[in-house]
Amino acid sequence: RSVEMAKLTQLIDNEVFRAYATYTVIILLKMMLMSLITAYFRITRKAFVNPEDTAVFGKGESAKKNLRTDPDVERVRRGHLNDLENIVPFLGIGLLYALSGPELSTALLHFRIFAGARIVHTFAYLIPLPQPSRGLSWAVGYAVTILMAYKVLKTALYL
Repeated sequence: RSVEMAKLTQLIDNEVFRAYATYTVIILLKMMLMSLITAYFRITRKAFVNPEDTAVFGKGESAKKNLRTDPDVERVRRGHLNDLENIVPFLGIGLLYALSGPELSTALLHFRIFAGARIVHTFAYLIPLPQPSRGLSWAVGYAVTILMAYKVLKTALYL
């Protein structure tokens, strides 16, 4: 058991792993913020999908009118869904990448570019910024994840 704890301590002392952990927390907090933004838009636009959520705004027909979709709510939801589609792969591939022994400066570059691209993507979705800002920010983050995956496969190719 103490050997396992020593290995865990070594992992925590690994600068690349700490960088990965730092940027993972940043992007996960950003993704969690999207849930709060969705809730804010649902409440301010009075647009709900579950009947029990409308109870605070009245009963009967007055509550039923709040069972609807709203373009602003749907836009935030699409941004959140895009986070799920892109951040989840980064989490797995980024962890494997961090454990594959990259240089700290290279790893930081990958992690910072990915986090920055996802933050820009969120602003591009929410404001909304004109295209191609959203598309480019998505592509940059996606490319970083692909590059990290390539490095992992190149380092530990057991196909």
